[in-house]
This record gives sequence, C-alpha cells and structure tokens, in this order.
Amino acid sequence: MRRSLLAVVVLGAAFESAAQRPDSNPPCDRACLEGFVDRYLEAMLENDPSPELFAIGARFTENGIQLPLGNEGLWYGMSGYGRYKFYVPDVETQQVAFIGTVRENLANAGMNDGQGNLVAIALRLKIVNDKITEVEQLVIRPEVDLFGGGTASNRPFPPTGEAVDAMGAPHPIFLEEIPESERMSRDELIVTANYYFDGLQRNDGKGYYPFTDDCERYENGIKTTNVPRTDQETGETRVMGCKEQFEKALRGVVSRIRDRRFVAVDRERGNVFAFGFFDHDRLNWTWQLAEIFKIEKGQIRRIEAVFHRAPYGINSGWSTFEQGMSEAIQVVR
Repeated sequence: MRRSLLAVVVLGAAFESAAQRPDSNPPCDRACLEGFVDRYLEAMLENDPSPELFAIGARFTENGIQLPLGNEGLWYGMSGYGRYKFYVPDVETQQVAFIGTVRENLANAGMNDGQGNLVAIALRLKIVNDKITEVEQLVIRPEVDLFGGGTASNRPFPPTGEAVDAMGAPHPIFLEEIPESERMSRDELIVTANYYFDGLQRNDGKGYYPFTDDCERYENGIKTTNVPRTDQETGETRVMGCKEQFEKALRGVVSRIRDRRFVAVDRERGNVFAFGFFDHDRLNWTWQLAEIFKIEKGQIRRIEAVFHRAPYGINSGWSTFEQGMSEAIQVVR
C-alpha cells in the first residue's frame, strides 16, 4: 500500500542549540553548499576546527557516536583525499549531503603503505549564518584483522573505500537536471524514495516497487543489479533488474528498516539522500547506511548506497529512542 504524504515526522527542532539562531544571511546556493563540504574536508585533513568555519557548539557524530569536534574519529587520522565526490545540496533546508572517499593513515597499526587506507565517507552538514552547526558522518573503513596485521582475507568484495573510489565519479544520470515542468515536490520525492525501504522491509515479493526498467543499484561501489540472482521460488539463477530482484530474489532479507532519516533533497536533479539502519534480528547485527535515490517521474532510476556492519540496534546519534526504532519517514531540516 502506498504511504500517505502525511506520514512524515519532521526533525530539527529537537536539535536546536545556541549555534542555530535564525539565519540572517542570504541562503547558500548549490555551489556554496558544495563548497562547505570541500572546506569541511580540508579542515578535517588539517585538523583545524576553526571558528571561521564552525559555529560555537557545533555538534559532531561519527558512526552514530557523538565525539569532540576536531581531534577524534576521522579527524584524528585523515591523511589525504580520494577521487570520488557525490554532492546532494539542499538549498531549502541549508543542508548538504555527500558520499565520497578520503584516506586515513593507520600507520600505528602497520596496515597501509603510509599513504593511508581509502575509506568511504557519507556526510551531512547543516549551515546556519555561514557556519557549520551540525556534522553527521558515516565512515566505512576496511575490515581489519588487528591481530594478524592485515585486512580480512575472506571478504567477497573489495574494501568499500577502494570500490567506491574506483567508480571515479557519480553516474551521469545522477547529474542530469530534471526539466522544471517535471520536477516533483520535496514531499513526493521523499515518499517515493521511502517506497524502496517499505518494499524491501519484510519483503514478500508483492509490494509496490516503483523502479524504471533501466534501474541500477550500486552498493559499496559494487553493482548489485543485472547480475546473477537466485529466484527464491524456482531456484533458478539468472540476471535480474531492480524490480525483479524485489519480486523474486530479495524476500525477507531484512527484519526492520528504521530511523529512515531523509536529510537532503536536490529537486533540481531528483536526488534524495537518506540515512538509515537495516536490522537483522536473527543474525543480531545491523547495517548502518547512507543511500541516494535518483527519481524521475515518480520512479526510482538509480540507487547508490554505502554501509557497514554495526552493533544491533545502534542509534544515529540524532534521534530519540522512539524515532530511532520507528519505521516512519523522518525529515531532517
């Protein structure tokens, strides 16, 4: 059943601080918001949480944990830039989301060549009065064998940072502008993106799956559509697109999709950025993820996600317990 546009929880007021007074300056445009991502990455590389860039009391989380801004998490170890950069600016809410790659030097653990491991980063920045007031980032590092001194050898895919970096740039379809007369409203885009979560959650193959015929999905830099999948009814293995996978191959793969936080909407390009959690109760672990949906004429055409395994039931660090356990749409402003 399609979800009503009214089934939306708007977040933001609960996270206001003295740093988030009404913005008295002209709003940032697309280029300005993207520039804040570049400035943030530079500040992290230089380990410089300058008051010229960050508001007093700016809040910072990494992988769902609130940390001091400027000296812990990726701020401690970032050693360089990667190639991949995918910006989702949201002029209306003065937020910008991003998926990209950077390098992190774990030389103390003897785990790289001195240049640093490639790691994937998913990021949300909130801008008020020309300063960053909120930083939410997901850092996806290579799986590491701390005792053996190397990376896990039984991994079926390349490390996420390496695979995402190898893509080089977002697919051109993500960058195409939607004709103004065909642009969907903000709420329509969010609700359409959420059909993906609704469709996958406890999937029985009979849900509403609004995918284009040429839909493609990339997860952690790896193409996961139009590759061999097993039909769960017939046992036959064949190549399937987005919709057929949902109908025949991805049934019951997740027990709950929660804390669905839609943090940036780029109406000009039809891109929607969300953070969320995929719980697996039988395995007692959770995928913590960021996902971008390209939507055209009410259908999902491209999907790109990065994620890592996290403790079961983990919170985003920005939601209440009730919000974190909810399967409802949550809009972050």
